[in-house]
Amino acid sequence: MAEIIDRDDLPQATIVRKKGTRISVVWIIPILAAVIAVGIAIQRVMSEGPTITIVFKAAEGLEAGKTFIKYKDVNIGQVTAVKLSNDHSHVEVTAKIDKSAADLMVEDAKFWVVEPRVTLSGVSGLGTLLSGNYIGFELGASKNQQRKFTGLEVAPIITGGQPGRQFMLKANSLGSLGIGSPIYFRRLLAGQVVAYGLAADGKEIEIKIFVNAPYDKYVNSGARFWNASGIDASIGAGGVEVRTQSLIAVLAGGLAFDTPSFAANTEPAAANTVFTLYADQSTAMKQQESISTRYVLHFSESLRGLSVGAPVTLLGLPAGEVTDVGLAIDPATMNTRARVEVVSFPERLVARLGTSKAAIGKMLEGSAQQRHSVMRRLVEQRGLRAQLRSGSLLTGQLFVAFDFFPNAPKAKIDWSQEPVELPVMPGAITDLEQKVSGILAKLDKLPLDAISADITKVLATTDQTLKDANKAINRLDTDVTPGLKTTMEEIRGAITSGDAVLKNADATLVGSNAPAQQELREALQEIARAARSLRILTDYLEQHPEALLRGKTGENP
Repeated sequence: MAEIIDRDDLPQATIVRKKGTRISVVWIIPILAAVIAVGIAIQRVMSEGPTITIVFKAAEGLEAGKTFIKYKDVNIGQVTAVKLSNDHSHVEVTAKIDKSAADLMVEDAKFWVVEPRVTLSGVSGLGTLLSGNYIGFELGASKNQQRKFTGLEVAPIITGGQPGRQFMLKANSLGSLGIGSPIYFRRLLAGQVVAYGLAADGKEIEIKIFVNAPYDKYVNSGARFWNASGIDASIGAGGVEVRTQSLIAVLAGGLAFDTPSFAANTEPAAANTVFTLYADQSTAMKQQESISTRYVLHFSESLRGLSVGAPVTLLGLPAGEVTDVGLAIDPATMNTRARVEVVSFPERLVARLGTSKAAIGKMLEGSAQQRHSVMRRLVEQRGLRAQLRSGSLLTGQLFVAFDFFPNAPKAKIDWSQEPVELPVMPGAITDLEQKVSGILAKLDKLPLDAISADITKVLATTDQTLKDANKAINRLDTDVTPGLKTTMEEIRGAITSGDAVLKNADATLVGSNAPAQQELREALQEIARAARSLRILTDYLEQHPEALLRGKTGENP
């Protein structure tokens, strides 16, 4: 029988803790290297700036690891990758930004590609010819951080650090203006156009301009801007006017501004003030009249050459302008007349007055009744009338001239009409045409056929008379002339014999101082002169026998 062993008699195991082992020295170096690497990695991560993405339509000249991002000519980042977007419609540029510039990456920050650009308004980006293209940066005003941006297609003309102020212009059309178009102040380059676009309502063009310092202080609330693009040529009643700013403005377009002499406010305007862009300098600098009166004129002549804006003068001095040109038709009689509306500016006339400026100016600038009284006296008593006149024979432009016609038919003003109608006189050209027409009408009434027949008869009679005269002259030459020549020879011989007798008698006289001898000598001299005259006559008749009928040549028959 097996021996039963008591469990308590069995030997018990004793737990002995294992003694700790030492780390080998070999592991110290890798551990230290790992700790240093982790520290460097943490330091690098903490020292690096953010990674941003910029979307461009094209990445011309951009390369990963070579292209930098610059702000004020300082590198603030570098392009790390350039790739196409998923839809292949644009380029995504990834860039690493320095930590010092991390707070600059806000919502309204702007990026663009800087490259060489040559335009008529200037040259920019020449430094990139050697260093290559880079990405320009402009700080925004927002405080919200952002990591994805859309790059600008066109580099901005003005950056935030340039001194000056920005303004807004509104115009009906853009014309030849573009980004970078120059702005002139008294022919000095003062700024440029920085942007433009269509207004929200689609009725106007909004043009953003930047005026450099110190010229921006001359932009006040009363300043006027006008389009100085190309050659500003205008043809009107005053003739042909040509105005230009500079060669660049002629070729590339430009703007100009100035303050009219009549502007009251000369304080600099605030930034982003909105101004109106005028079409030309004359329109921009025109003074806005505080007092004006509208009148209507009805002419019975052609208005060809008269346009809106044509001057209205009084005795040759500017007094207003034409505001409308049209027709007036009477429905009852269908009588059609030319209708011209004008506006008068009393202040312009007051400025031209001399010693009577105070008295007349007070009436013209006074109440409506006072102005009516002045106009009534001028029209009804002095004969003031409106007349169309030619301002330029070259252009054929017309203007309205008010002048005094004392012999004009009497006229009265009806002040109940609106606008009031003033009497007119036919123009000088129309008057001349009427006179010429009257002369032509009288000529048409003349019996020209009968007059022509009478003239024909007279010419025929005259021709027959001349033929008869020629026959008489021929008969004289054949019948009278031979006998006349014989008679002339006999007379010449008698005269010669007389001269010889006189010479012999004079030689036989004795005592030359005796009275009888003196009288005889004088008588003989008279006879000699008569003989010479007779000889001259015979010589002339011998040469011109027709003188017996016609007389001497050059004398009236």
